[in-house]
Amino acid sequence: MQAVAEKHGLPLKDVHAVASFYPHFHLDPPKRADVAFCDDLSCHLNGSAALRTNVENQFGAAERKEITFRTVSCLGRCDAPPALRINDSYISGANPDMVGELIHKCLGGLPIESTQPPVIQRNFVSDPYVGMERYGSLRRLVQTRDFGGVITALKDAGLRGLGGAGFPASIKWEMTRSAPASEKYVICNADESEPGTLKDRFIMMQLPYLMIEGMIIAALVVGASRGWIYIRHEYEHACDILRDELRECYEKKLLGNNILGSGLSFDLDMFISPGGYICGEVGALLEAMEGKRAEPRDKPPQTGTHGLWQKPTLASNVETFTAASSILAKGADWYKQQGRNGGVGMKFIAVSGHVNNPGAYEVPMGTTYTDIINLYGGGISGGRKLVGFAPSGPSSGYLPASMADTPMEWGALSKAGSMVGSSAVIACAEGTCMLDMALNAIRFFRNESCGKCVPCRVGTQKMVDMITAWTQGKFSPDQMPLLNELSEVLRTASICGLGQIAPVPVLSVIKHFPEQIEEHLQHRRCVGDVCFKN
Repeated sequence: MQAVAEKHGLPLKDVHAVASFYPHFHLDPPKRADVAFCDDLSCHLNGSAALRTNVENQFGAAERKEITFRTVSCLGRCDAPPALRINDSYISGANPDMVGELIHKCLGGLPIESTQPPVIQRNFVSDPYVGMERYGSLRRLVQTRDFGGVITALKDAGLRGLGGAGFPASIKWEMTRSAPASEKYVICNADESEPGTLKDRFIMMQLPYLMIEGMIIAALVVGASRGWIYIRHEYEHACDILRDELRECYEKKLLGNNILGSGLSFDLDMFISPGGYICGEVGALLEAMEGKRAEPRDKPPQTGTHGLWQKPTLASNVETFTAASSILAKGADWYKQQGRNGGVGMKFIAVSGHVNNPGAYEVPMGTTYTDIINLYGGGISGGRKLVGFAPSGPSSGYLPASMADTPMEWGALSKAGSMVGSSAVIACAEGTCMLDMALNAIRFFRNESCGKCVPCRVGTQKMVDMITAWTQGKFSPDQMPLLNELSEVLRTASICGLGQIAPVPVLSVIKHFPEQIEEHLQHRRCVGDVCFKN
């Protein structure tokens, strides 16, 4: 740290502030084998705790001196749970013997490699370039220079941000385009880190050219000269594919100076995240890129006018840029006709938890969660029944099986008290303790809080303490009003969405699974037999 501070002319305290913030930096030399198990929603449902216990029992006291066993936040391998990280390698679909063998290799100084994420080759409705030359929309744009027409097409299609917020894409593009500045940027947020999410990884590995084309077009429309794909550290295989695609784009003059001989220029690079769920929040992401702690920014001003280094910046996620490319190639009318049950367009989703076929899929917007779980996810594993599901990871809370016929559509989910979000659908089978699932989700938010604001930093810990006590049989009636008050403080006083949605998992379980809450708080009974162990 001293060397870095001297090289860049920074106070040592500033370097320490950054190094101590991000999970992929170490202040002490790691042991020979650093073994980190994911225990967030999907892995938790598929035996991560038992896996850790079985692995730890394989090693004696002497060997353990060279091993660190710990828990880590979601690794983005929800389609092959349980997942873990050993040093810098990511392992999914693991069993105790396999993990033990890999750890022994590390102890012996031998290298190990990450397992390949599941890759299923499919034909995609959104891909306009099957059997055709790619980047066709970009080629047409540099000839017509109808930049305003691009924004009109996105508006006519009704494209909304597909990373979770659902903000109209045309407004965001127009804001950056209209901002007066000599230098502007485009950033693709590929840092999906919420438990259950993996659709962006799937897109980058299967359709990288659509995402990159969307970014180049966006840059030309808004007048940006540089761009970055901000991608999470764990997506090493996706990084390799993107590097190859970017290299080919430069070779074919689709990037760089004088794109396709048009006189237009745009340079695109990758920025590997140093880790942390909070980096998915755009303000925190920008702070990370500027070399600071990833703490959310106050708004206003908006990113479109004051983004990276306070320059106008268009920041959208992987799926939004991909959808924009599809719309420009196939037309706004085509896009609007793809949905069902009031939905508009196609949507990439992830299905995990207690399903037979976990993975990422392309489905029409408006598809019901019954169809998502049964037709795409292959139904509930073990022949069991569905008891509840999260429409989009912990941020969306949990809905009961009786609401599974709700269509995946913005208005329908809002009416149900949930949200489309990033469409990380997590199914819970009968026999699942939903209070335990709520605690698991809140613990994730507690672990991933950046700590900038007191309501989130302290409130999430207080909520974890309270719900943990409930699972241990320590409950008094006066705690329910306290929980509601704490939830309101988090919702209204937290700076960013992390603290604001942290209470959602437990509030949704209290609302939709009252019989389980009563069994816990009144009768000390747990349907999953996971509570009251201490």
